[in-house]
Amino acid sequence: MAKPAGSYCLLSCLFVLFVSCTSAAKNDQDKQVYIVYMGALPARVDYMPMSHHTSILQEATGESSIESRLVRNYKRSFNGFAAWLTESERQILANFTITILTFNTEDVVSVFPSKTLKLQTTASWDFVGLKKGKRAKRNPSIESDTIIGVMDSGINPLSDSFSDKGFGPPPKKWKGVCQGSKHFSCNNLNVDDVVVVYSKVIGARNYTPRIKGVPHSAIDNMGHGSHTASTAAGNAVKDVSFYGLANGTARGGVPAARIAVYKVCDPCIKGCTTDGILSAFDDAIGDNVDLITISIGDDKGLPFHEDTIAIGAFHAMAKGILTVNAAGNSGPELSTVTSVAPWIFTVGASNTNRAFVTKAVLGDGKTVVGRSVNSFDLKGTKYPVVYGKTASSNCDAASAAFCSPGCLDRKLVSGKIVLCDSVQNVEEAKYMGAVASIARSRRTDTALVFSFPVTALSGPAYDVVLSYINSTKNPIAAVLKSETIFNQKAPVIASYSSRGPNPIIPDILKPDITAPGTEIIAAYSPSVPPSIADTRHLKYSILSGTSMSCPHVAGVAAYIKTFHPRWSPSMIQSAIMTTAWPVNASTLMPEFASGAGHVNPLAAVHPGLVYEASKSDYIAFLCGLNYTGKNLRLISGESRTCTKAQSKSLPRNLNYPSMTAQVPATKPFKVTFRRTVTNVGTSNTTYKAKVVGSKLNVEVIPDEFSLKSKHEKKSFTVTVSGKGLGGGELVASSQLIWSDGFHFVRSPIVVYAANW
Repeated sequence: MAKPAGSYCLLSCLFVLFVSCTSAAKNDQDKQVYIVYMGALPARVDYMPMSHHTSILQEATGESSIESRLVRNYKRSFNGFAAWLTESERQILANFTITILTFNTEDVVSVFPSKTLKLQTTASWDFVGLKKGKRAKRNPSIESDTIIGVMDSGINPLSDSFSDKGFGPPPKKWKGVCQGSKHFSCNNLNVDDVVVVYSKVIGARNYTPRIKGVPHSAIDNMGHGSHTASTAAGNAVKDVSFYGLANGTARGGVPAARIAVYKVCDPCIKGCTTDGILSAFDDAIGDNVDLITISIGDDKGLPFHEDTIAIGAFHAMAKGILTVNAAGNSGPELSTVTSVAPWIFTVGASNTNRAFVTKAVLGDGKTVVGRSVNSFDLKGTKYPVVYGKTASSNCDAASAAFCSPGCLDRKLVSGKIVLCDSVQNVEEAKYMGAVASIARSRRTDTALVFSFPVTALSGPAYDVVLSYINSTKNPIAAVLKSETIFNQKAPVIASYSSRGPNPIIPDILKPDITAPGTEIIAAYSPSVPPSIADTRHLKYSILSGTSMSCPHVAGVAAYIKTFHPRWSPSMIQSAIMTTAWPVNASTLMPEFASGAGHVNPLAAVHPGLVYEASKSDYIAFLCGLNYTGKNLRLISGESRTCTKAQSKSLPRNLNYPSMTAQVPATKPFKVTFRRTVTNVGTSNTTYKAKVVGSKLNVEVIPDEFSLKSKHEKKSFTVTVSGKGLGGGELVASSQLIWSDGFHFVRSPIVVYAANW
């Protein structure tokens, strides 16, 4: 989700155009693809959505033949279509919300442009506690019937991570299809002239625009989709490494689960179109997947009625399907989280105890330690060092120091190690013949892959190198092959991970949870180089971003569902949030970085209590935000009138596992949260409340209750008060812990200043 710049595009994905494609944003008549959203499907038996869509489009355009206009139909899980329209035609269609011709009133709910969104293990699953062996119990038969819908850039079907070995037929509940292309098989095998289907990947669909001369296939030509799919549910594959680095067994959280592929992203369209994403939700819901993982998002948080993922996820939630979404890669700046709806499980990124470090040995014997994934071995050979600032004949000093494109002089850098003030432009040094590069980086908590030897240094370490080259006439250095260490402090929130506060709903804490997202090795596409200007091709690669943390949580959610198949999306989300590990608090305003904490899969299977929210609860939540009538239909797909009680509902009273309130900065405040918990633990048990780590006055009423049976519910209030958040303290937080002596049900309480 972060805007890619140079090598940092790896933080959102390897989102570079390795092929030359034609943009499909507009056609030659200034038409643009618009989504015509029509809400829920009518209950009438005789309703024919495609015929209805055709009639509306014909009326709006004045054309009897609309085949070239119609892009896609939404007809399985909700109602609507996408079409090429001029601005005047868009206005005509928008007016259908007022003046309807021959159809029911309020046919068209909204018309909005299709946008292009951005894409946002050998040690990671061990790190979170989901290890192979007896400790992590599994239900193999149920896991094999679990279907994860992956909305991304497709997958590499030939990867061992998606092999069919050991699998039987698809689950009987599966209603999808295999439309990946003739080169993408959903594992049909002929045995004695009888077609038998043994499937890991049970379905594939492609929603990217058809472009002349470009094969239309669900095969991954970016690497990103293969990576996220295998992280969530890839098979266990031994002896995986990145040219010897990160060697081990790569596996997903639920290796026996099935994968349904929904390709919505492609380098030829420079991202992922929202009309395709909405269509993927329509089909995934109809196909009967169990949950959806989508590592995609906008540049910023959007109101729900403008957020295609929020709209699709609401319909999924209503059908019992949890949507797990990446928080974004625009950290550490605050209010950058882009996945903001409470019915979406929003995931931030953290590290593991494993890291890759790359050393540079200077001619004076000093060694500086940086970060990169450098598999190139120069055997310790020292090469002459030149500073980009002095290796240019046609740029100003500042631009040359940054190794900006067009600045470096090939005669001055060829065969040398080039110092660059920015890691973003090191590929320019390679292009001009440099043997390696030493660069300054503002992000030293993430190792990136480069196409030649590079080490990215912190400011102080980089200054050591500058001091050395300024002190000697003929500076030399060696950039060594990366080393793997397993003792770094973890979990720590990644600097790139997007933060709260929630820019749309201040009283809902986002992100919800954090999971490993830094330096994750997983399946890749052999047709795609692992970095800019690279010539290597490999089956497994190392990527970083909330794109990588999102499928970790999807895998955990699927794991929990194998033990509790009937749990609703909110119950699974609550179980994961209330059992999370505390996260290192060294980051700025950690409450807005980690949400409830770091995912803890084994504890989440037995949470004791859960906070459950149903579709009607979310409707009340929307009513409290003044979504009524047509506006409510924008999200839920249904027209209904909010009751007075619903209209007075406060967002902070949604039955959410976290509690957040924005309050005046300097004035006394008193806010109350109303919550209800459901017993999913043992019968005849008593829970007591405890509030820890708070400078606030927190009162819980009642602070103790007994539960006689499973599924019994108990309600309580939490009142937080204070004299103000003065003295430069803009955020105050604590944790409410309900415990029966065995379960510890944690909820973060966060109060922060308005207008900060």
